Amino acid sequence: MKIMEPRFVDTIPRELEDGVLYFAMEYGTVLHKCCCGCGSEVNTPLSPTDWNMKYDGKKVSLSPSIGNWDYHCRSHYWIIENEVVWARSWSQSEVEENRREYPQVKIETDGPKKMRDKNLFIRIWDWLA
Repeated sequence: MKIMEPRFVDTIPRELEDGVLYFAMEYGTVLHKCCCGCGSEVNTPLSPTDWNMKYDGKKVSLSPSIGNWDYHCRSHYWIIENEVVWARSWSQSEVEENRREYPQVKIETDGPKKMRDKNLFIRIWDWLA
């Protein structure tokens, strides 16, 4: 079983090391090389509608699963307590169905909250722009 090392960074390195999860909290994202070994860089943004993380000081988990459907490898896995747990591959129709549903979930979850979080001046400025 492949083990991933969590590494919290202030800047994103030019070259990612195999087996390392780079947590760039300032940017709200986690980066790593694809766990299948193909070398592709995988970006998992952290947000209520993207990925979330659990960290206990030593071990980290990301959810939901990571499906690299746009990469040649089409790998699919979970990262649970630093371990890569392989998941079944999805058919292209499953991927497309998920992509059709995902934007609506993101709009319903992110949209109203983002508007509430902006102060009145910023909302007016955005509206005028």
